Amino acid sequence: MPDTELTDRLTHPRYPRSNTYDIRWTIENQMGPHALWLLEWLAPALGLGTLRPGARVLDLGCGRAMTSVFLAKEYDVQVTAADLWVKPEENAVRIAEAGVADRVLPLHVEAHDLPFAEGTFDAIVSIDAYQYFGTADLYLPTLTRLLKPGGRIGVVMPALREELPGDEPPEHLKPFWDPGFWAFHSPAWWHRHWTRGGTVEVEAADWQPDGWKDWLLWSEVCAEESPYEWMARMARESVELVKADRGQLLGFARVVGRRV
Repeated sequence: MPDTELTDRLTHPRYPRSNTYDIRWTIENQMGPHALWLLEWLAPALGLGTLRPGARVLDLGCGRAMTSVFLAKEYDVQVTAADLWVKPEENAVRIAEAGVADRVLPLHVEAHDLPFAEGTFDAIVSIDAYQYFGTADLYLPTLTRLLKPGGRIGVVMPALREELPGDEPPEHLKPFWDPGFWAFHSPAWWHRHWTRGGTVEVEAADWQPDGWKDWLLWSEVCAEESPYEWMARMARESVELVKADRGQLLGFARVVGRRV
């Protein structure tokens, strides 16, 4: 598809900042749902626009650092781009090409072994990653100690509209169900989970209206346009999954907490 048609197809009225980024760049560097759309949805609830220039932000599970570039460019903050799966030297090239090498530091980091001092960051962000490591009861306290008092953590991840009963996936999703989907939870579950941790005041735990439609649109485009076959295959699988559900159960949750 020509770039102009592709840009028109993906220009989103709710995400004006994301619309300014090169569409081929976002497709080539995607690793799942549209990370910039999800981050732009998170931004107002997290108060990113109120951070002072140069504030320190941890982007945990940054993938190919698209979200880190976005944070640096849009909010003029210093970003630690931490990821386990993508090599920091690979992200360093993307970061430099984006013109923010002075504001984004890529690191190889495992989420349970974070090499930062207490109170290092003004904010912590995690887009489409927190479900992989954040469901453990004792994880949040180990992470929020890295925030300055009053600092905020905000995450967005694939989620369930409501918790599933029993031990089996719903019938309409059984052909597409991956064991990793058991890490998806409802906003109410995340609110309770974070509240029980006792280290944050939960300021938001909500469901993205029609998020499944964004997920489907983005997956359809990536299935057609991704230059990497394994990414295109993952996108095709997402298309089948989201089409089978059509918003009944699957979507995105946004959770924000302030360190107490």
